[in-house]
Amino acid sequence: MKPPPFDYVRAHTVDDALEALTAEDAKVLAGGQSLVPLLAMRLARPAVLVDVNPLPLTGIEVVDGEVRIGALVRHADLAATTASPLLAEAAALVGHPAIRNRGTIGGSLAHADPVAELPCALLALGGSVVAAGRAGTRTIAADDLFEGFLVTTLAPDELLVEVRVPVRDHVGFAEWAPRCGDFAVVAVAVVLEPDGAVRAAASGVANRPVDISDAFADRDERAVRAAVTRACAGDDDKAELAGLLAVRALAQAAA
Repeated sequence: MKPPPFDYVRAHTVDDALEALTAEDAKVLAGGQSLVPLLAMRLARPAVLVDVNPLPLTGIEVVDGEVRIGALVRHADLAATTASPLLAEAAALVGHPAIRNRGTIGGSLAHADPVAELPCALLALGGSVVAAGRAGTRTIAADDLFEGFLVTTLAPDELLVEVRVPVRDHVGFAEWAPRCGDFAVVAVAVVLEPDGAVRAAASGVANRPVDISDAFADRDERAVRAAVTRACAGDDDKAELAGLLAVRALAQAAA
């Protein structure tokens, strides 16, 4: 299938991109692994496509105990980093190599697929994103970023430019998918904080990633499994699967 007609703008600076995004019904093109199929099936019909690939948003660095990741970092590069083990593990589970070589962390987070691995990992880490707009930049916590199915709090004329997460080494990520490379049915990310607290999130159990940290008040495996199952109530099979994956992710983080 062919996409509907659209105007194409190739942005070479963030200001160029923001100027183009002021047009009515403009869409950002980064890795294109979600947008291009939607265009091909005519499920997305933007009037303007703003290509941000020339922008220099590809760095990964650690600053004062915080990992800062450019929005155009590809999944393959994220999977190879040692700066954030949880994001690396989550990125390694995204699709197939061809998808990981093109897809970007910023694109995945802005797309907000409720079964995607990276939104789940970002929420568990208590991370945030930096959004640029004509009036300047603002930081949006992961708790406030995801609103619903494919919906975020990013404004139409804002551009996600950076992802920030704390440095955390004791982490676990577990998911179940029908086949390697398929979308996960359910995934759970777990982070052990330096003070011993647990942060955790689940994807696939609601129309956005869900914070399930409270379910880890008791570290006993049976208690965790039961509490996560209750926290993810709605679909009994998915809730039960989330409980099993939570125990697995917690054991990985503790190890």
